[in-house]
Amino acid sequence: MSSTLRLAAQRGFTLVELLIVVIIMAILAAIVIPQFSSATSDTKEAALDSNLAGLRNAVELYKAQHSAYPGDVTSGSGGTCNTTGTAGNGAADSAQAFMDQLLAYSSAAGATCTVGDATTYKYGPYLRKGLPNDAVTGKGSVVGDIVVTTAGTPLAPAAATGGWAYDTKSGQLVMNSNATDSKGAAYSTH
Repeated sequence: MSSTLRLAAQRGFTLVELLIVVIIMAILAAIVIPQFSSATSDTKEAALDSNLAGLRNAVELYKAQHSAYPGDVTSGSGGTCNTTGTAGNGAADSAQAFMDQLLAYSSAAGATCTVGDATTYKYGPYLRKGLPNDAVTGKGSVVGDIVVTTAGTPLAPAAATGGWAYDTKSGQLVMNSNATDSKGAAYSTH
């Protein structure tokens, strides 16, 4: 091999060439990273809308079968709960009654049991995988994350708490937050 060819093969990259490559990669990263962060908020908002749609459908189906919204009456046993099941224990207008009546089998009067039968506890459950969280804050699947009201007026959360706000008289269900989404609308208006 000639000495010029050997020198060219051993030469490698210069410092200037490496700096140019690093600068180009930094510019590309500056363009791409903000697009990923907006995609994340869009995804959370789409998941929130999907969770709300599922919850609202469950609430309306319960209303159609019971002539009252879930949580409006006690979920305590109004009859004999199957011996292998557990009776609900939520008082009327409470988050516990709301959850019991959506997640367990129910009677026509709203009493709940974790085991269904063909005569008394023949309705539901309306949500088989549990109450979903709101996708923005991750709250909503436990009793403490649900604010239940009985006013029958439109819900307008006063803080950015997260979880769900629900009215047992109107059946309205919203995210319990006055924070705004990526389009400037309050999460509670989704």
